[in-house]
Formats: sequence, structure tokens, C-alpha cells
Amino acid sequence: MTLTNKLQLSLPDAITVFEVGPRDGLQNEPHLSTLGDKATALKIALINELSQTGLTHIESGAFVSPKMIPTMADSDIVFSHIQRHPNIFYSALTPNLQGLEAAINVNANEVAIFTSCSETFTQNNIHASIAESLKRFESVIAIAHQHLIPVRAYLSCVIDCPYEGKTPPQQVAEIAKTLIEMGCYQVSLGDTIGTGTPLRVATMLECVNQHIQSKAIAVHFHDSYGQALANIYQAMQMGITTIDSSIAGLGGCPYAPGASGNVATEDVVYLCQGLNIKTGIDLEKFTLVSQTLCQQLGIRPQSKVALAMAHRP
Repeated sequence: MTLTNKLQLSLPDAITVFEVGPRDGLQNEPHLSTLGDKATALKIALINELSQTGLTHIESGAFVSPKMIPTMADSDIVFSHIQRHPNIFYSALTPNLQGLEAAINVNANEVAIFTSCSETFTQNNIHASIAESLKRFESVIAIAHQHLIPVRAYLSCVIDCPYEGKTPPQQVAEIAKTLIEMGCYQVSLGDTIGTGTPLRVATMLECVNQHIQSKAIAVHFHDSYGQALANIYQAMQMGITTIDSSIAGLGGCPYAPGASGNVATEDVVYLCQGLNIKTGIDLEKFTLVSQTLCQQLGIRPQSKVALAMAHRP
């Protein structure tokens, strides 16, 4: 058996790319606020264009306090005006019953809740302990299920916390298991400050995999230290087939100082193409959407692929 064949045996044939750009990417984007009323039109156009690229999951907004995240205050308008495709899940972040009700009113296909492996981070982010946040989600999950809406969970600080330092893998595993037992179909494991490296990611995933199946795990890497693609490669070798990513590498967390954006979707797709892993995404078309978005925001894309393709002869 050749080395190439050995490598292919350890990798999946296909993955699901979960595009988080319209929510997680834009929520902390300072240039968005300079557009005023045009920002809503930009989001709607962005989601409509992303819907043409082959994506199957697009996180399209968040029903959160407009005082906390003002860039998401127009999510109801966005959901009401996007051109939906029948094979795409348009999801929304819903931290509480009020947010869930808003998501139901605009027919979100899926909702997400979020907590952390770090008590300090959870207090800073949602002003509750980990246990309190989980208790709060019980009714959200129950009512979402009554409306046949699948629930996904985000679990942050799975490698390190900006306040508490290293996160014990067993702690990640226990909270992830609890979220699945509560009724979430999948837990997205977030390296919130981007400090993870393949060995640490492997150690964490090995521990989580002892409690929940790989299909119920997604990975969500920030690229602060340039390790996101290496970490994704490691995760795919361990059976993970859902990867969160953001167009142009947009993103960052207001409660994680120094954390850069999410791994760029373009870079993930390029990696997968080189590994013969199917994503269903048209890279050329997606990159054009990325370049247009960055021009509208007046920013430089963080995606290496987008930058390289923009300078092709």
C-alpha cells in the first residue's frame, strides 16, 4: 500500500462545512457598523450568494440582546428576506426562550445554544455559571423539539481559556456529553483563542470520543496562532466530519482578547480538495463572494486562498 493510500484510509470521504460567517464572522466586525442601514442589505445579499455555492448549513443570525451584540439586532429582518434553498439549513443562535421564540417566528431551520468549559469565561460571556447556563437551556431545547427544530450546541474554550489557562480534556468531555444527553444533536468544540495544536486537539478529541460519537462532534477553530488547518487535519483523521468555518476568515470573540477570526472557509475547502475530500462547495464561486464581501467592508481577507486567487494572472 502506498503512502497516499494509507493517508486516504485515515480521512473521511466527505465533510460538512458549517458556514458561520454571517453570524459569528460579522457579529464582532467593526466595519459593519459604518454601513448603517446598508448593513442589513449586505447580510441578506451575502446569505443569498452563499446559498449558491454548495453550502448546506449557514448560520444566518443571532437572537440575542441588541445591547450586547448590536450587529445582530436585525436578524429578524435578515431571516424574513433571504431567499431560502430547500436543501440548506439556515440556523440562528438562541441563548434563551425569548431568542428561541424570535427564531421560531422567522422559521429558522435550526437553533444553537452556547456555553463554555470555563466558569470565568461563561460568567463574562453570558453572566451565568456553567451549571446555570445548562439549566437555562433545558426549556429552550424542549420547546425547540416541540417545534421539530434541531438544536446544536457551541462549547467554547475547549483547549485554553483566556482567564483560567489550560482546559482539562475530561471537563470538555463531561460538558459535551451533558449537552448531547439534554437533546443537542451536535456539539461544536471551540478553540476560542486559537492556541490549540494537533497533539492537544487529539488528546481532547480522544477524551470526548469516549463519551459521544464522532458524528455528534464538530470542531470550531480560530486561527490566532496559525494552527487551525493543522488542527482540522488532525480532527478529520480522528473521524470528525463537521467543520465550522467563516467566509474570509472573519470573526473573533469580544470576550477573548487577542483571538483572531475563525478559520477561513476558502482555506478549509482548498485543503479538502487537495485531500480528495468532498465538500460540495464551488471554491471559485465561494471565493468571489468572499472578495466582494471584503470589498464592501473595506477589509483585507484573512483567507490565504482568497488572497492568492485575487492575484492570479
